[in-house]
Amino acid sequence: MKDNQDKIIEVLNVEGGVVVMPTDTIYGIIGRACDRRAVEKIYKLKMRTLSKPLIVLISDISDLDKFSIHLAEVDRRILEKMWPGPFSVDLEMNTERFAYINKEKKLAVRIPDFDVLRDIIRHTGPLVAPSANLEGQSPATTILEAKKYFGGGVNLYVDNGEILEGEPSTLLSLKNGTIKVFRQGRGDLKLLNNGVSHYLL
Repeated sequence: MKDNQDKIIEVLNVEGGVVVMPTDTIYGIIGRACDRRAVEKIYKLKMRTLSKPLIVLISDISDLDKFSIHLAEVDRRILEKMWPGPFSVDLEMNTERFAYINKEKKLAVRIPDFDVLRDIIRHTGPLVAPSANLEGQSPATTILEAKKYFGGGVNLYVDNGEILEGEPSTLLSLKNGTIKVFRQGRGDLKLLNNGVSHYLL
């Protein structure tokens, strides 16, 4: 994917630009989180219910400032243990600016454990990155499957072969040191050891 990095950045930085590409977990359909047109395009392509929020990928914990997310120190320490990694964490925003991603003033955020993807984000800003499939369908394991879902609606497809071992991230909430797991995925909290005060399955 490194060979396609410049092209990916170019496409994403055009208003409404959408790319299907590998993430740190599975193939995703990607657009800039601060580009409302791209986000709305992804909802339409996925036929996704508008009330279902999207996960946002960031390159560094400081990117949370862009979404007016202010962390308690204990939560910052926990996130530094989790990230980069397959943990998407639901955090409260102090703004309504991103209601087109989540109307409840919350944002599920992850720093991907994928150097190339983090570098792309440094050039584009945070990205929405839901799985590459229609709502209710199985995630695409190949670019051919993704093209059957989205056809010409996507500006760029990046082929990285078949991803059979793909598994979505673990989705959880974090507030004042307490973690609640909503979806158990690739990430295993038990491997984090120190830094997690307690969590609820």
